[in-house]
Amino acid sequence: MKEPAVSADPTQVLAFETDCHIFDGCGFPGPGLHSFLFEPLWGDADSNLYFNKPMLLALLGTVIILGFFWAAFSKPKVVPGKLQMVAEAGYDFVRRGIVYETLGKKEGEKYVPLMVSLFFFVWILNVWSIIPIAQFPVTSIIAFPMVLAVLVYIVWMSVTFKRHGFVGGLKNLTGYDKTLGGVLPLIMVIEFFSNVLVRPFTHAVRLFANMFAGHTLLLLFTIASWYLLNGIGIAYAGVSFVMVIVMTAFELFIQAVQAYVFVLLACSFIQGALAEHH
Repeated sequence: MKEPAVSADPTQVLAFETDCHIFDGCGFPGPGLHSFLFEPLWGDADSNLYFNKPMLLALLGTVIILGFFWAAFSKPKVVPGKLQMVAEAGYDFVRRGIVYETLGKKEGEKYVPLMVSLFFFVWILNVWSIIPIAQFPVTSIIAFPMVLAVLVYIVWMSVTFKRHGFVGGLKNLTGYDKTLGGVLPLIMVIEFFSNVLVRPFTHAVRLFANMFAGHTLLLLFTIASWYLLNGIGIAYAGVSFVMVIVMTAFELFIQAVQAYVFVLLACSFIQGALAEHH
């Protein structure tokens, strides 16, 4: 049996670190959890004080977003140039297409900066997946979408209790409606559990799961293209490579959709916080 030539560290196994092909007597080196683990670029993983590739990509993404909008709006013109026009289009898409549509212009204007920041940050963390060399969606690491979901949760709860007070805020979160009669206690328990515990969890997991699954599929077809490059398997390698291209295009669409959905849900939470309870 021919063993794949891989590095000593199983977390660093990549498709092109092996000369293993079909009909060579070795198994398919499929992607797994090890595909989402990275050695520290700085620090020690055992001490939980380190800096790795996903962290670097998140930092680079932040710098790119800040640099892009700074360059676009630092010296705004009445007749915008190409960069300013693109930035204005992106900003206006989030403001009018998500925030105003969900919260209305009057209530939503104050939340536009937050939602624009969330949209572009999530989008660029997603889009790293198809950027050469980077080739990894940062949001496929659960910690990143979880922190963003917690940020939205804090804003949501703050708005709820600021608008309605403590008692009114609890009524808002529990769906209090005295017209429900005898089923009201049950509804309040379900609504409280859903709003306070389930929503922030699903908000994060929805983004994480989609990007995790998408990256796994891309890895699967990429590794398969390499693995099948042997004998008659070359024909199947071509099909697999076509799927890599198709999945890359599909991922580009999903990355934008997931950023849109994340911000849309954030706006819907705040909309619920602003709504008057019965």
